[in-house]
Amino acid sequence: MSRSERSSGVARRTGALVAYTVLARKYRSRTFEEVLGQEPIATTLVNAIKTGRIHHGYLFTGARGVGKTSMARILAKALNCRKCDAPTPTPCCECDACRAIAEGQDLDVIEIDAASNTGVDNIRELRSNTAFRPARCRYKIYIIDEVHMLSTGAFNALLKTLEEPPEHVKFILATTEVQKVPATIQSRCQRFNFRNITPDDIAARLKQIAEAEGATADEAVVRRVARLAAGSMRDALSILDQLLSVAPKQLTPQVLDEILPPAQDEQIFKLLEQAAAGDARAVLAQAEALLSGGRGLEVFCNDVIEVVRTLMLVRACGPDSSVVDFPAGNRDEYVRLSQQFELSQYVQMIAMLEELRRNVKYSGTGRALTDACMVRLARMRQWAPIEQLIAQLPAADGAEKKKSPAALGPSPPQARERRSEPGTPVPGPALRLGGRAADVEPAAAADRSPAVRSAPRAWVEGGPAARPPATIVPATPAEPSPVAAATHRRHEAAEPAAAGEMRPPAYKAAVWSEADAADAVPLPHEADEFAADTAAEGPQPRVMRIPVSAEERAKVLADPVVRQTLDLFDGVIVNIEREVPAAPAAAGEIASDETE
Repeated sequence: MSRSERSSGVARRTGALVAYTVLARKYRSRTFEEVLGQEPIATTLVNAIKTGRIHHGYLFTGARGVGKTSMARILAKALNCRKCDAPTPTPCCECDACRAIAEGQDLDVIEIDAASNTGVDNIRELRSNTAFRPARCRYKIYIIDEVHMLSTGAFNALLKTLEEPPEHVKFILATTEVQKVPATIQSRCQRFNFRNITPDDIAARLKQIAEAEGATADEAVVRRVARLAAGSMRDALSILDQLLSVAPKQLTPQVLDEILPPAQDEQIFKLLEQAAAGDARAVLAQAEALLSGGRGLEVFCNDVIEVVRTLMLVRACGPDSSVVDFPAGNRDEYVRLSQQFELSQYVQMIAMLEELRRNVKYSGTGRALTDACMVRLARMRQWAPIEQLIAQLPAADGAEKKKSPAALGPSPPQARERRSEPGTPVPGPALRLGGRAADVEPAAAADRSPAVRSAPRAWVEGGPAARPPATIVPATPAEPSPVAAATHRRHEAAEPAAAGEMRPPAYKAAVWSEADAADAVPLPHEADEFAADTAAEGPQPRVMRIPVSAEERAKVLADPVVRQTLDLFDGVIVNIEREVPAAPAAAGEIASDETE
């Protein structure tokens, strides 16, 4: 007698109480070979039974409708089949124990719904019952479904029994949210992760079941139902059950469109195509069609995120990668659309949609936020992707290198710091004075006299015979001291002469002439400052400095401001001079502008 005949016979015997058995129960897997999409787990359990390595605790995790409870019942039948003298990987499914376990009515296989038995008292009752041996089978097996719903106290009460149960007791725990199961429970069990069933496997199974029910189904129908099931065989069978109620003999796409919305990936795929085209109006219209079909805003966001994720994986890994899962019939369309956006844009889309999903959950203007997000998606290709900006960086770097501070010389603050150090030469262009080359040293703006603003200063070192005609002051050692209304000089000490050696004093002069003005070149980092000063001040009169009298010197030294300044900086006045206008220099004359 076939399974459908047995089910019909049960329905006839029980009359109106059980008029129909849903497809999800009617076609539940009965043996390890019939389990769909979980072959590695089935193989592991079969080998464990063959070798006698049967653990006392198992933890089955995975999404809804992937076969966790079915696998638990098959394992219970394999351990307690009465036609065999020992546990067998191929239960008969005909003995009273196998049939009672398949229907969930066996005395020695206790199925507990943890969602309705969450307290410590329920677990204490379970622990007390484990002391009794099974009534007729080899093992007393506890199948606890949705075990993550147990309370913390219930988990703690179960720990000791789960770790060291009696030899006749086995535990099979099943959950869809393994992260909520304490690690102490997980460590006491063998954990098996159930994968989502692939659309191809679901479609093949649906076609078999439709034929067994006396109906024919188009390939497009079973493919679409398989995609709508999202990896859950139970969901797929529930949809097929609904379709057979509408069209018991022939399942066509037209029938499917009447009772079910189009597959979510098809509608969202169209929305993203319109976003790639930059058509905001069409994107908003497509979003309206999706939402008017009965989807909430949160579900809509989740669905779009899933499709965008698939496109991102196709772009990053290629369509043949094992991490990519999309309908085989839409392969070319997915590959084509995946090239319409950059990877960074796909990442940004997911971030935008996830933020939208969180916001619409608590916002009173969720639809407005959704429409705004759709407009942003439509304008996504108008934004420059990060890959394009990064590609332009080498050109930008090359342009910046031409203007780098290293190429332009030291910055003004750096130059001033270097000039403040004794004996530190400052690199720069050279001026030719009297047949000798001299290095140019830029001076601070406040220290630059009007007579020499049109050219840098040239420092010439040498003895009295080598110096050009100018006012020269021998260099003597001194410490710098800023003094108000006075000119402070810092002189460098001449190198001490060796014993018995006669050496003329060292001189350091600031020399500038009109003849050298044509050759003078300002330092690069002072060019802008020099041009601005010259343009703002215009032609400046030449000045000269003369020594002051003893009375004027005493008056300056007695000035309270000068004395406070000297006390504040612990300074010493080296020299005091007065600036007076100077007569224009004759042609070829070298004028002195500053003496140190």
